[in-house]
Amino acid sequence: MMIFTKLLLAHLIGDFLLQPTRWVVHKEANKIKSKYLYLHILLHFVLTMILLWDIKYWKLALIIAISHYVIDLGKLYVTQRFKLKSIIFFIDQFLHLAVLFLVAYQGKWLEQITLFFRELDWPLVTAIVFVTFPASIIMGKLLEAMGDKIEIDHKSLPNAGKYIGIIERLFVFLFIILGRWEAIGLLIGAKSVFRFNDLKESNNRKLTEYILIGTLLSFGLAIITGIIYGG
Repeated sequence: MMIFTKLLLAHLIGDFLLQPTRWVVHKEANKIKSKYLYLHILLHFVLTMILLWDIKYWKLALIIAISHYVIDLGKLYVTQRFKLKSIIFFIDQFLHLAVLFLVAYQGKWLEQITLFFRELDWPLVTAIVFVTFPASIIMGKLLEAMGDKIEIDHKSLPNAGKYIGIIERLFVFLFIILGRWEAIGLLIGAKSVFRFNDLKESNNRKLTEYILIGTLLSFGLAIITGIIYGG
């Protein structure tokens, strides 16, 4: 576990802390001819060796560096095919982490995966899953009749309300299992402040009531889930 942690730290430092934006731009423009691509790979090799601090791991560091080069080079040539660059970014990071995992647990991959799932807190996973999209769907059904009576005269980001609700429920659930009930009040207060101007400008009583009911319902579902899990 410690080796994987050190490899992960080296990756985070090399890919995020010590990779300036101009390196990224230069790599995207010049691809395989970019000098910063090779400097980036060398940096990862050096960071891996420094954090492991044992010369016997040089082969391991070399494998990581070569795989990093192949993955990054592939990313540079396929990024233009994706409308959303975030997709290829997450694929790229997943592949890097997969390599680190395979290298850190040489020959013990299945054992580690089995151990992970065996020790996983399944009630916690179930609770977290519930307060995300299932809770959103339940709220949508409960508020469906009210929602049809609301006239919205302003534009908003697609599905923004749904994702805001998911994030706030995750926070509420986290606060409950940590025993920080007072933080829920702060979260409600912060949301009220952000919503105040919109509600004031719209001067729409129905919209205000709809948002209030939705917020209380969202917090209520998260609180009940947290209490059930904690019980």
